[in-house]
Amino acid sequence: MRKLSVLALLWLAAGMAVSTVNLHAADTLKIGIVAPTTGAAAEAGRYEMQGAKLAVEEINKAGGVLGRQIELISEDDQTTNPGAVMAFSKLAGNKDITAFIGTVRSTQMMAISPDVLKVGKPVMIGGTDPELTHQGNPWLFRYRPNDSYSARVIADYAVNTLGKKKLAIVHSTDAFGTAGMKALTAALKNLGIEPVLVQGYANQSQDFTPVALAIKRSGADVMCSYMTYETDLGIFAKQLRQLGVNIPWVGSPSAVTITALRLAGPALYGTYAVSDFHKDSSPVSRAYATKYEAAYKVAPDFLSAWSYDAVHVIAIAINNAKSTDPAKIRQAILAIKGYKGAQGTYNFDKNGDGLHGYNIVRNNNGTIVFDKHIDFTD
Repeated sequence: MRKLSVLALLWLAAGMAVSTVNLHAADTLKIGIVAPTTGAAAEAGRYEMQGAKLAVEEINKAGGVLGRQIELISEDDQTTNPGAVMAFSKLAGNKDITAFIGTVRSTQMMAISPDVLKVGKPVMIGGTDPELTHQGNPWLFRYRPNDSYSARVIADYAVNTLGKKKLAIVHSTDAFGTAGMKALTAALKNLGIEPVLVQGYANQSQDFTPVALAIKRSGADVMCSYMTYETDLGIFAKQLRQLGVNIPWVGSPSAVTITALRLAGPALYGTYAVSDFHKDSSPVSRAYATKYEAAYKVAPDFLSAWSYDAVHVIAIAINNAKSTDPAKIRQAILAIKGYKGAQGTYNFDKNGDGLHGYNIVRNNNGTIVFDKHIDFTD
């Protein structure tokens, strides 16, 4: 009888231990993240995941959020629009998820946006198409400056700093590239400039010879680009140089990602770009770069910095709201002003845009050199 009692006690203790573990797992504050871990943008997706994980580790070490540890739950968007929709749908089915980190690609965020509206929970995004936060969806919050700002910086730098008047625009025909092209054309018009060429291309093309030849024949003295995928950019840059096109190039942020620099190599030397992240743009950015390199043995770019900031801001918002209620978190995010992150200083406006400026950088033989930061007040 005594042996049975001891055995019963052991089973009871084991049951209590299991219950405690399950309770602890259920008590974590869950954040869903959609990122490409397969497909053409898999390397970029890895950086996005690493930035988010680094932030989670820091927050958890500091005590978590509302006394709870953050748990990151990820789904692969496969670098496609249908994949992104499916990935978000899987995450949204988990009712315990409090908020989401979306993809960095505007075209995929456009595909997800209707479902975000239905779910009604905060989604942190990295896509820079201005329309994403201007289409009446109150649940999207952007952690990169949108392309109405990048276009103004690119136009001003090409015309007023480089002194060029004959501009060729190369752009992806997806949501990001088309929005960037339209914004850049409008910014140039304000400067009294009409592009000599506006050339679109389909994502994940293998041959950019027709695009390069069109630029060569246009008589352009500077090229500006909005290219979505680093793999495309690497192929294009090499073919452009092979055909003898060596005019100045001012690109969107994809031109200075770690992946683009690796794929294009010397073909990008001497080019300029707008970049929302550079380690020399602020002391906070420099500190982040040091932590990221120590953790992952590679230099960071915006692909990791924006998701890092997004996790920190959502944690601050939930703590400030003292609640996981979506409406209260939304108001707490919009109330954040002056938060200094790796990407810059966040001042959220009524549309959910947190950043309002860009860095100008130059590729100096493979090293990205910081020139200056430009912020806009309108």
